[in-house]
Amino acid sequence: MPTRALRTPPFEIRSSPIAGRGAFATRAIARGDRVIEYVGERISHAVADARYDDAAMAEHHTFLFAVSNRTVIDAARGGNDARFINHSCAPNCEAVIERSRVFINAIRDIAVGEELFYDYEYQRSGDETAEDEARYRCACGAATCRGSIMESRAAYEAREAETAAKRAAKRAAKRAAAAGVPAPAS
Repeated sequence: MPTRALRTPPFEIRSSPIAGRGAFATRAIARGDRVIEYVGERISHAVADARYDDAAMAEHHTFLFAVSNRTVIDAARGGNDARFINHSCAPNCEAVIERSRVFINAIRDIAVGEELFYDYEYQRSGDETAEDEARYRCACGAATCRGSIMESRAAYEAREAETAAKRAAKRAAKRAAAAGVPAPAS
């Protein structure tokens, strides 16, 4: 779906019934429109972990966006209003990473006054505790709400299975190469 970049953000920030403040459309936004770029200070994961200790926070609240295994954007420092777009399990926008930049694009037509959302889908590690589940609870109220801003367990399991399959294929290719068996043609 082609994206049409919007010159000025088509939303305003105000109190949200979902969480804190949110972004609300000030004009109609068409499906495929690039709403805004998520910007802020680019830091390492280690710096982000040092700045924000989830375990010590009464409630999870950061403006961090992981761009890669090395880089996180901290929108609390040098960020823009993209940081106020809340999570929903039934989003009307999506976050798209292109060349280490994060853009928020509309995935359906959005009416004036409607709150903007994207699915945060925080990646699970597989060892989440009841405290983690409570810390990352979702309050979107959507009929399809999974109760968490973390990815679903099924998405986690599928991602883990895909990673395991890739590792197994890589090991098999190494064993075949060591045994002198030619690699299959691609």
